[in-house]
Amino acid sequence: MSLEEAFADGPAFVPYLAAGDPGYEASLEYVEALERGGADVIELGLPFSEPIAEGSTIQEAVVRALEAGMTPDRYFEFVEDLDVDVPLVCMTYYNLVYQYGASEAEKGPRPFVERAAEVGIEGFVVVDLPAEEAGPLREACDEFGLDLIFIVAPTTEGERLERMRERVSGYVYVQSRLGTTGARDQVSDYTERSLSRLADWDVPKAVGFGIKTGDHAERIVAAGADGIIVGSALVDIVAEGVDEPTADVAARLEAKARELKQGATRGAETPRLE
Repeated sequence: MSLEEAFADGPAFVPYLAAGDPGYEASLEYVEALERGGADVIELGLPFSEPIAEGSTIQEAVVRALEAGMTPDRYFEFVEDLDVDVPLVCMTYYNLVYQYGASEAEKGPRPFVERAAEVGIEGFVVVDLPAEEAGPLREACDEFGLDLIFIVAPTTEGERLERMRERVSGYVYVQSRLGTTGARDQVSDYTERSLSRLADWDVPKAVGFGIKTGDHAERIVAAGADGIIVGSALVDIVAEGVDEPTADVAARLEAKARELKQGATRGAETPRLE
Protein backbone atom coordinates (compact mmCIF):
# COMPACT_ATOMS: atom_id res chain seq x y z
CA MET A 1 0.00 0.00 0.00
CA SER A 2 1.28 3.48 -0.86
CA LEU A 3 1.08 6.50 1.43
CA GLU A 4 -1.49 8.05 -0.89
CA GLU A 5 -3.71 4.98 -0.53
CA ALA A 6 -3.35 5.05 3.27
CA PHE A 7 -5.09 8.44 3.36
CA ALA A 8 -7.75 7.55 0.79
CA ASP A 9 -10.42 6.05 3.05
CA GLY A 10 -10.80 8.65 5.78
CA PRO A 11 -8.48 10.27 8.31
CA ALA A 12 -5.20 8.41 8.73
CA PHE A 13 -3.71 7.55 12.10
CA VAL A 14 0.08 7.83 11.90
CA PRO A 15 1.85 6.72 15.11
CA TYR A 16 5.58 7.02 15.79
CA LEU A 17 7.93 4.78 17.75
CA ALA A 18 11.72 4.66 17.86
CA ALA A 19 12.92 1.37 16.37
CA GLY A 20 14.69 -0.76 18.97
CA ASP A 21 13.24 0.93 22.06
CA PRO A 22 13.77 -0.53 24.63
CA GLY A 23 15.13 -3.62 22.82
CA TYR A 24 14.88 -5.25 19.42
CA GLU A 25 12.30 -7.98 20.07
CA ALA A 26 10.09 -5.87 22.33
CA SER A 27 10.12 -3.05 19.80
CA LEU A 28 8.95 -5.39 17.03
CA GLU A 29 5.96 -6.37 19.17
CA TYR A 30 5.20 -2.75 20.00
CA VAL A 31 5.17 -1.62 16.38
CA GLU A 32 2.97 -4.55 15.39
CA ALA A 33 0.58 -3.65 18.23
CA LEU A 34 0.10 -0.21 16.68
CA GLU A 35 -1.12 -1.78 13.47
CA ARG A 36 -3.59 -3.97 15.39
CA GLY A 37 -4.85 -0.81 17.07
CA GLY A 38 -5.64 0.85 13.76
CA ALA A 39 -2.48 2.52 12.43
CA ASP A 40 -2.73 3.44 8.76
CA VAL A 41 0.93 4.48 8.43
CA ILE A 42 3.75 4.02 10.95
CA GLU A 43 6.58 6.49 11.34
CA LEU A 44 9.51 4.40 12.49
CA GLY A 45 12.32 6.41 14.02
CA LEU A 46 15.93 5.61 13.12
CA PRO A 47 17.73 6.77 16.28
CA PHE A 48 20.34 9.50 15.96
CA SER A 49 22.68 10.57 18.75
CA GLU A 50 21.72 14.26 18.52
CA PRO A 51 17.92 14.39 18.14
CA ILE A 52 17.67 18.18 18.34
CA ALA A 53 14.02 18.43 17.24
CA GLU A 54 12.74 16.06 19.91
CA GLY A 55 11.42 16.63 23.38
CA SER A 56 12.73 14.73 26.37
CA THR A 57 10.34 11.78 25.91
CA ILE A 58 11.61 10.87 22.45
CA GLN A 59 15.21 11.81 23.29
CA GLU A 60 15.13 9.21 26.06
CA ALA A 61 13.63 6.65 23.67
CA VAL A 62 16.47 7.33 21.24
CA VAL A 63 19.02 6.78 24.02
CA ARG A 64 17.40 3.47 25.00
CA ALA A 65 17.37 2.28 21.38
CA LEU A 66 21.00 3.26 20.79
CA GLU A 67 22.10 1.58 24.01
CA ALA A 68 20.25 -1.56 22.87
CA GLY A 69 22.37 -1.62 19.70
CA MET A 70 20.26 0.08 17.03
CA THR A 71 22.23 1.16 13.93
CA PRO A 72 21.17 1.95 10.35
CA ASP A 73 21.90 -1.62 9.19
CA ARG A 74 20.11 -3.06 12.21
CA TYR A 75 17.21 -0.72 11.46
CA PHE A 76 16.84 -2.15 7.97
CA GLU A 77 16.90 -5.67 9.43
CA PHE A 78 14.21 -4.54 11.88
CA VAL A 79 11.98 -3.36 9.02
CA GLU A 80 12.43 -6.70 7.26
CA ASP A 81 11.47 -8.55 10.44
CA LEU A 82 8.28 -6.56 11.02
CA ASP A 83 4.98 -8.29 10.29
CA VAL A 84 2.79 -5.35 9.30
CA ASP A 85 0.78 -4.47 6.21
CA VAL A 86 0.76 -0.67 6.49
CA PRO A 87 3.24 1.75 4.91
CA LEU A 88 6.36 2.53 6.93
CA VAL A 89 8.04 5.93 6.96
CA CYS A 90 11.62 6.35 8.16
CA MET A 91 11.96 9.37 10.45
CA THR A 92 15.57 10.34 11.06
CA TYR A 93 18.32 12.95 10.62
CA TYR A 94 20.27 13.68 7.47
CA ASN A 95 23.71 12.77 8.78
CA LEU A 96 22.67 9.11 8.96
CA VAL A 97 21.20 9.23 5.47
CA TYR A 98 24.20 10.98 3.94
CA GLN A 99 26.90 8.88 5.63
CA TYR A 100 25.38 5.48 4.88
CA GLY A 101 27.51 4.66 1.81
CA ALA A 102 30.42 2.27 2.40
CA SER A 103 33.05 4.56 0.89
CA GLU A 104 33.78 8.26 0.52
CA ALA A 105 32.74 8.06 -3.13
CA GLU A 106 29.34 6.62 -2.18
CA LYS A 107 28.41 9.26 0.38
CA GLY A 108 25.12 10.93 -0.31
CA PRO A 109 21.51 9.85 0.07
CA ARG A 110 21.26 7.35 -2.80
CA PRO A 111 22.67 4.21 -1.06
CA PHE A 112 20.45 4.77 1.98
CA VAL A 113 17.34 5.31 -0.13
CA GLU A 114 18.12 2.25 -2.25
CA ARG A 115 18.44 0.05 0.83
CA ALA A 116 15.28 1.52 2.35
CA ALA A 117 13.37 0.71 -0.82
CA GLU A 118 14.69 -2.86 -0.74
CA VAL A 119 13.30 -3.49 2.76
CA GLY A 120 9.93 -1.86 2.13
CA ILE A 121 10.16 1.71 3.43
CA GLU A 122 7.67 3.96 1.61
CA GLY A 123 9.00 7.40 2.52
CA PHE A 124 11.11 9.65 4.71
CA VAL A 125 10.78 12.44 7.22
CA VAL A 126 14.27 13.92 7.61
CA VAL A 127 13.86 16.27 10.52
CA ASP A 128 16.89 18.53 10.00
CA LEU A 129 17.02 18.71 6.20
CA PRO A 130 15.89 22.09 4.82
CA ALA A 131 13.79 21.89 1.67
CA GLU A 132 16.32 24.12 -0.08
CA GLU A 133 18.98 21.41 0.37
CA ALA A 134 16.76 18.40 -0.31
CA GLY A 135 17.37 18.12 -4.05
CA PRO A 136 19.68 15.08 -3.93
CA LEU A 137 17.35 13.21 -1.56
CA ARG A 138 14.34 14.10 -3.68
CA GLU A 139 16.15 12.75 -6.77
CA ALA A 140 17.01 9.50 -4.99
CA CYS A 141 13.42 9.12 -3.79
CA ASP A 142 12.17 9.64 -7.33
CA GLU A 143 14.61 7.03 -8.65
CA PHE A 144 13.42 4.36 -6.21
CA GLY A 145 9.77 5.37 -5.95
CA LEU A 146 9.74 6.67 -2.36
CA ASP A 147 8.02 9.70 -0.87
CA LEU A 148 9.64 12.67 0.86
CA ILE A 149 7.64 14.29 3.64
CA PHE A 150 8.39 17.74 5.06
CA ILE A 151 7.45 19.22 8.43
CA VAL A 152 5.73 22.59 8.07
CA ALA A 153 5.94 24.71 11.23
CA PRO A 154 3.52 27.54 12.05
CA THR A 155 6.32 29.97 11.17
CA THR A 156 7.27 28.38 7.82
CA GLU A 157 6.52 30.81 5.01
CA GLY A 158 7.75 32.44 1.84
CA GLU A 159 10.32 30.74 -0.36
CA ARG A 160 10.90 27.88 2.09
CA LEU A 161 7.22 27.00 2.13
CA GLU A 162 7.07 27.11 -1.67
CA ARG A 163 10.13 24.88 -1.97
CA MET A 164 8.49 22.34 0.36
CA ARG A 165 5.40 22.41 -1.80
CA GLU A 166 7.50 21.68 -4.88
CA ARG A 167 9.32 18.72 -3.32
CA VAL A 168 6.85 17.10 -0.91
CA SER A 169 5.04 13.85 -1.66
CA GLY A 170 3.08 11.27 0.32
CA TYR A 171 1.76 13.71 2.91
CA VAL A 172 2.84 16.87 4.65
CA TYR A 173 3.54 16.83 8.39
CA VAL A 174 1.81 19.90 9.79
CA GLN A 175 3.38 21.01 13.07
CA SER A 176 0.49 22.19 15.23
CA ARG A 177 2.60 24.42 17.48
CA LEU A 178 6.08 25.76 18.02
CA GLY A 179 8.74 23.93 20.02
CA THR A 180 9.87 20.32 20.24
CA THR A 181 7.84 17.13 20.20
CA GLY A 182 5.89 16.07 23.28
CA ALA A 183 2.39 15.19 24.42
CA ARG A 184 0.28 18.09 25.71
CA ASP A 185 -2.98 18.37 27.62
CA GLN A 186 -4.42 20.92 25.19
CA VAL A 187 -4.50 21.05 21.40
CA SER A 188 -2.80 24.11 19.90
CA ASP A 189 -4.89 26.92 18.42
CA TYR A 190 -2.36 27.06 15.59
CA THR A 191 -3.85 23.96 13.97
CA GLU A 192 -6.61 25.40 11.82
CA ARG A 193 -4.48 28.40 10.90
CA SER A 194 -1.66 26.10 9.79
CA LEU A 195 -4.00 23.90 7.75
CA SER A 196 -5.57 26.88 6.00
CA ARG A 197 -2.18 27.94 4.62
CA LEU A 198 -1.81 24.55 2.94
CA ALA A 199 -5.35 24.16 1.68
CA ASP A 200 -4.36 24.12 -2.00
CA TRP A 201 -1.48 21.62 -1.61
CA ASP A 202 -2.28 18.39 -3.45
CA VAL A 203 -1.03 16.05 -0.68
CA PRO A 204 -2.79 14.96 2.53
CA LYS A 205 -2.18 17.10 5.61
CA ALA A 206 -1.35 15.17 8.79
CA VAL A 207 -1.10 17.15 12.02
CA GLY A 208 1.33 16.27 14.79
CA PHE A 209 2.99 17.67 17.95
CA GLY A 210 1.09 17.36 21.20
CA ILE A 211 -1.77 14.96 20.37
CA LYS A 212 -2.39 12.80 23.41
CA THR A 213 -6.01 11.58 23.49
CA GLY A 214 -8.86 10.49 21.28
CA ASP A 215 -10.57 13.82 21.97
CA HIS A 216 -7.49 15.65 20.72
CA ALA A 217 -7.54 13.52 17.57
CA GLU A 218 -11.22 14.27 17.04
CA ARG A 219 -10.65 18.02 17.30
CA ILE A 220 -7.68 17.98 14.94
CA VAL A 221 -9.56 16.10 12.21
CA ALA A 222 -12.68 18.23 12.73
CA ALA A 223 -10.44 21.25 12.11
CA GLY A 224 -9.66 19.92 8.64
CA ALA A 225 -6.68 17.54 9.02
CA ASP A 226 -6.46 14.48 6.79
CA GLY A 227 -4.66 12.57 9.52
CA ILE A 228 -3.02 12.72 12.94
CA ILE A 229 0.57 11.96 13.93
CA VAL A 230 1.20 10.78 17.49
CA GLY A 231 4.58 10.01 19.01
CA SER A 232 5.26 11.05 22.59
CA ALA A 233 1.98 9.73 24.02
CA LEU A 234 2.94 6.28 22.71
CA VAL A 235 6.61 6.49 23.64
CA ASP A 236 5.49 7.36 27.19
CA ILE A 237 3.77 3.97 27.36
CA VAL A 238 6.98 2.24 26.28
CA ALA A 239 9.02 4.20 28.84
CA GLU A 240 6.63 3.42 31.67
CA GLY A 241 6.76 -0.29 30.82
CA VAL A 242 10.49 -0.90 30.53
CA ASP A 243 10.40 -3.30 33.48
CA GLU A 244 7.06 -4.91 32.60
CA PRO A 245 6.22 -7.92 30.41
CA THR A 246 6.33 -7.02 26.73
CA ALA A 247 2.82 -8.37 26.14
CA ASP A 248 1.34 -6.04 28.76
CA VAL A 249 2.97 -2.97 27.23
CA ALA A 250 1.93 -4.05 23.73
CA ALA A 251 -1.66 -4.37 24.92
CA ARG A 252 -1.61 -0.81 26.29
CA LEU A 253 -0.14 0.50 23.04
CA GLU A 254 -2.83 -1.27 21.05
CA ALA A 255 -5.54 0.19 23.27
CA LYS A 256 -4.12 3.73 23.01
CA ALA A 257 -3.80 3.35 19.23
CA ARG A 258 -7.43 2.28 19.03
CA GLU A 259 -8.51 5.27 21.13
CA LEU A 260 -6.64 7.67 18.84
CA LYS A 261 -7.89 6.06 15.63
CA GLN A 262 -11.48 6.15 16.88
CA GLY A 263 -11.07 9.80 17.82
CA ALA A 264 -9.83 10.64 14.35
CA THR A 265 -12.78 8.78 12.83
CA ARG A 266 -15.22 10.73 15.01
CA GLY A 267 -13.58 13.94 13.87
CA ALA A 268 -14.35 13.12 10.26
CA GLU A 269 -18.02 12.82 11.20
CA THR A 270 -18.06 16.12 13.10
CA PRO A 271 -19.25 19.33 11.41
CA ARG A 272 -16.24 21.45 10.44
CA LEU A 273 -15.09 23.65 13.31
CA GLU A 274 -15.49 27.38 12.71
